[in-house]
Amino acid sequence: MSRIENQFTVKFWGVRGSIPSPGLHTVRYGGNTPCVEMQVGGRRLIFDCGTGIHVLGQSLLSKMPTEGHIFFTHSHWDHIQGFPFFVPGFVEGNKFHIYGAIAPDGSTIEQRLNDQMLHPNFPVPLQIMQANLEFHDVKPGQPLHINDITVETAPLNHPGESVGYRVNWRGGAAVYLTDTEHYPNKLDENVLWLSRDADILIYDSTYTDEEYHSPKSPKIGWGHSTWQEAVKVAKAANVKNLLIYHHDPAHNDDFLDRVGKEASEAFPSAIMAREGMVLEVPTSMPLSESFPVSKFSA
Repeated sequence: MSRIENQFTVKFWGVRGSIPSPGLHTVRYGGNTPCVEMQVGGRRLIFDCGTGIHVLGQSLLSKMPTEGHIFFTHSHWDHIQGFPFFVPGFVEGNKFHIYGAIAPDGSTIEQRLNDQMLHPNFPVPLQIMQANLEFHDVKPGQPLHINDITVETAPLNHPGESVGYRVNWRGGAAVYLTDTEHYPNKLDENVLWLSRDADILIYDSTYTDEEYHSPKSPKIGWGHSTWQEAVKVAKAANVKNLLIYHHDPAHNDDFLDRVGKEASEAFPSAIMAREGMVLEVPTSMPLSESFPVSKFSA
């Protein structure tokens, strides 16, 4: 077995929320919007297609033909805006399985990706992509299986709805929970369930508690959480490593340095997500004991 087929890694290609924030003051953490890649037993899982997926796509040009699984949390602009610039999607011979929940208006993820590339918003349609694109409707609460990988799902608290994902493989677990807002008087049961005993929890920490409750410009109801709430979840769910993620576009490198220091004091294994960061998820289960194959097998 090759080394990559025996690995479970997480790489960050975009860690910023809401809008790309390039410039001198975001160099250390990065300015691209959400995109996280997981290499799991030789298979590529991609979460969200913010502008970070353009950079990921460039890195794949020397590895084609390629295949991957792309999971969307939802279709707010900062999570889909990079998809039309994902170069491997335009190359014949590549194959991508694309997953997303049905939106409140009844539209599928395929319809929404199609709509953002229609005139007058974009010069070429989705249909110009020459890669084999297979679309799957996610039903939050129901798991997906990709060979021996199990992806658990649950709905999150966000305007227009969002989906959280937990990737399980050979006893290791990485959780992707972005665009979720905490409740004022309790921890979200769906968040706790997906996060349980996770090796890595990537959590929406857009604001500080002070910003969230600011008398002048409160962020209550905007659909995002705080790093302080992330710490509460990590402790309650017995998480091993907490990744502070979906940085506010107004938070420069120095601000995020301060958040990182405070977060690590509250939870020693809290880590600030940065573009280019790679983390390894430890695995223990022998391959023969992994999860069963299903119709989503690649």
